[in-house]
Amino acid sequence: MRWYWIDRFIEFESGRRAKAVKNISLAEEHLHDHFPNYPMIPNSLVIEGIAQTGGLLVCEHNEFAEKVVLAKVPKATFYCEAIPGDTLIYTVDVEYIKEDGARISATSYKGDTLHAEVEIMFAHLSDPRLGALFDPESFLRMMCLLGAFDVGHAADGSPLVPPPRLLQTVEAEEADWQE
Repeated sequence: MRWYWIDRFIEFESGRRAKAVKNISLAEEHLHDHFPNYPMIPNSLVIEGIAQTGGLLVCEHNEFAEKVVLAKVPKATFYCEAIPGDTLIYTVDVEYIKEDGARISATSYKGDTLHAEVEIMFAHLSDPRLGALFDPESFLRMMCLLGAFDVGHAADGSPLVPPPRLLQTVEAEEADWQE
């Protein structure tokens, strides 16, 4: 099972910036285990949500050709907690994307209140044995599910579209499932 720590994209600019929403609900099972009788989202899961937002931004920039993994969190400052009923807005800005990896800076806001500031470094891995862990089609499905293609645009301002090579594979798989 894949865990999603964001609910939807509200902004997505290829290779530059993305905004995602995370609604915190009392129905989330992990809230009851983290601090008994005091449900709050652990900061590590906020970092994971920001990493998913930034990781998909980096992956999409290279048409999902790179295996992008969180390599380092050089900075993570939290100013308050996030509890059920809160809505977090993650804003991720790409500082750079290079051949061997990428760096992003991000904020998390609860309404007008700064919740966190985070910097994340991603690595691009080339080991072919990792292929099964990085199915580009599943990342494409995640982008569709989270609405990135509904709100996104390419660097030139044109609408964001899925890479044709991945879209053909996904459509072929869906046709097989329907038979």
